[in-house]
Amino acid sequence: MKMNQLLFQQTCDKIIDSKRTDNGIGTLGEKTVHAILKNYLVTDESCHEIKIGGFYADMVNENGIIEIQTRSFDKLRKKLEIFLELSSVTIVYPIPYTKWLRWVNEETGEISPPRKSPKSGTPYMIFPELYKIKNYLLHPNLRLHIILMNLEEYRFLNGWSKDKKKGSSRCDRIPTELVQEITIQDRSEYNKLIPITLPETFTSKDYKTASGLQLRDAATALNILYYVGAVKRIGKSGRAYLYSR
Repeated sequence: MKMNQLLFQQTCDKIIDSKRTDNGIGTLGEKTVHAILKNYLVTDESCHEIKIGGFYADMVNENGIIEIQTRSFDKLRKKLEIFLELSSVTIVYPIPYTKWLRWVNEETGEISPPRKSPKSGTPYMIFPELYKIKNYLLHPNLRLHIILMNLEEYRFLNGWSKDKKKGSSRCDRIPTELVQEITIQDRSEYNKLIPITLPETFTSKDYKTASGLQLRDAATALNILYYVGAVKRIGKSGRAYLYSR
């Protein structure tokens, strides 16, 4: 599927309008990001929430089973055991690219003006989640679909700190713009997750610099890339492995 800005915007408008009419922000069981992506990726709602092998799949169409997972990939393991033996399975992972934060006062209903987060999302943020399903990554039926989007995140002012922000709970996230889509159809396409700015040979520290990840997550990324064959270990630099594409 090619990125379709118009369809994405139309889907955002449709889902957000229906939520405002029915329940309002954060009160519906299905979160907004999940609902929008489901309707953007598969517009035919008869293909949503299909029971397969004792589990419900988010979507099923001619491309196989499609599952949206915003975090906690470990919760997918039982589904993958069943689904991968029956069909192609695409895991969709949304990542906030630019995020505006808004605070919700539960007592008054007041919502603060949006404030832009200084951090930007990258496709490389998927690696800590991929590690949780590492044993399934080489399965020929597994696909990945990374979607970067701008969004507004609404959080309740119910934290433990004086300003009630630290330890607060998330209310909902409202997508505002589609930024990038990356699909990985097989192990040969994991090279899409190797930053082009990396030198010919590199360590996890180099990958950290190029990807913007924390060092621990950069090491996890290279662990995965090595496992799927996208990089090779060619020696050591001190105590660190030395890699090449």
